[in-house]
Amino acid sequence: MDAAHDTFGMVAEETLDPSDWADVRTLSHRIVDDAVAYLRDVRDRPVWQAMPGDVKAFFTAPLPRSPSPLTDVYGEVLEKVMPYPMGNIHPRFWSWYMGSSNLAGALGDFLAAVQGSNLGGGDHAAALMDGQVVSWCKQMLGFPASASGTLVSGGSMANIIGLTVARNTKAGINVREHGVAAIEKPLRFYGSDQIHSCHRKAMEALGLGNQALRRIPTDARLRIDIGALRAAIAEDRKAGFRPACVIGNAGTVNTGAIDSLQVLAKLAHEEDLWFHVDGCIGALIAVAPRNAHQVAGIKWADSVALDPHKWLHAPFEVGCALVRDASAHRNTFAVTPEYLESTPRGLASGQWLHDYGLQTTRGFRALKVWMALKEHGIEKFGRLIDQNIAQAGYLADLIAAEPLLELVVPPTINIVCFRCRPGGMTGDMTGDALKALNTEIMLRLQEQGIAALSDTTVRGQHCLRVAINNHRTRREDLDLLVREVVRLAAEIGKAGASS
Repeated sequence: MDAAHDTFGMVAEETLDPSDWADVRTLSHRIVDDAVAYLRDVRDRPVWQAMPGDVKAFFTAPLPRSPSPLTDVYGEVLEKVMPYPMGNIHPRFWSWYMGSSNLAGALGDFLAAVQGSNLGGGDHAAALMDGQVVSWCKQMLGFPASASGTLVSGGSMANIIGLTVARNTKAGINVREHGVAAIEKPLRFYGSDQIHSCHRKAMEALGLGNQALRRIPTDARLRIDIGALRAAIAEDRKAGFRPACVIGNAGTVNTGAIDSLQVLAKLAHEEDLWFHVDGCIGALIAVAPRNAHQVAGIKWADSVALDPHKWLHAPFEVGCALVRDASAHRNTFAVTPEYLESTPRGLASGQWLHDYGLQTTRGFRALKVWMALKEHGIEKFGRLIDQNIAQAGYLADLIAAEPLLELVVPPTINIVCFRCRPGGMTGDMTGDALKALNTEIMLRLQEQGIAALSDTTVRGQHCLRVAINNHRTRREDLDLLVREVVRLAAEIGKAGASS
């Protein structure tokens, strides 16, 4: 008889639950043991390594049609996935601005998946915890309790949330009903020439277009030029545009530069602009005792984007958008169809969290943040932020002391931009040759599993970029980095001389 039918010829009912819970329990214990060892021994592994051809080919296999034992499935994960990470949990990963995760957060992600709640809303514990974590984020930045917020996928979406509220608030019409084409005077948003590319995406997604975002020149410290900003606002008003929003940087991606947030807050108030702060890099410096003064003024923003998966080291992904005017926030996104109406009690009596963003279905992102904050306390996270900033200063001093290396710009917070620039016997290298040398150093550091750096261009100068956003980094890692850069420069130079 077909196994899919019972003795009465009826189709047998199935489930995804295991047939033998004891076997799954044994495997689960093994997985947890392996996970703890994976984090414990992270320093002993390469930061990154290239995947062999057979591993890449493994990911082209067709859709599985029949079942496999879970032990075999896990074996494939162990062999094909775990040895080839991006590397951002490693203490010498400084490539892009990412957090380095933490064990409590990882356990939180697991438990959130097991608990399985949808955070679109409703009266249940996960929804209340989501609100509590948002409230904690408000407290970190000095926002009022009356403000609102929402947990989202990351910084790009958090910025889009804030800028959408700004557009709708400053448009002068009901944009939700009539659309951007009905706006009488085209809106203008302002940010420095160092703002993240997600702001361009936001302008495009909001129907305003890239030209609605004016990039204002920066000063010697790569902060927005206040005089140039005032001039641009006046020029746009005279030309018939409606200045709507100024975007302040609490840490730029390229160099970590922080705009004068207090000055921008005052300017925005005087000019009747929405003041949005992109704090995905540095908003959380507000909890760092030695450096909080650098982001003074962030509490006066109308909206802020921040990333708990960066300096709170939550496992990916979790961002947060805060909005001072809770009603403006809700009015920008709330829709109440008949199938999502509230009830006086029961499951639907809770707050509908989807009223504050674009997602109706929302994952349980809060638990991994909540558990890590409860385990360590916010004061420890503040000290770790100060530690990373001090490490950037230490690296800058090492670079300044090494004749082959030079800083391209002094670090503001935890991002160090430098390059190798050999002189003397090899001649003073410039232009494409200098870029090629530094790019090759970066690639060899990655390929040899030593460290992960990125590169960028600052004021027209190509450079290597070290973003120290890692609670596992130690000063000896930075000593090693400088030694290895010098070694590789000599190795590359020797190979070039003999070719």
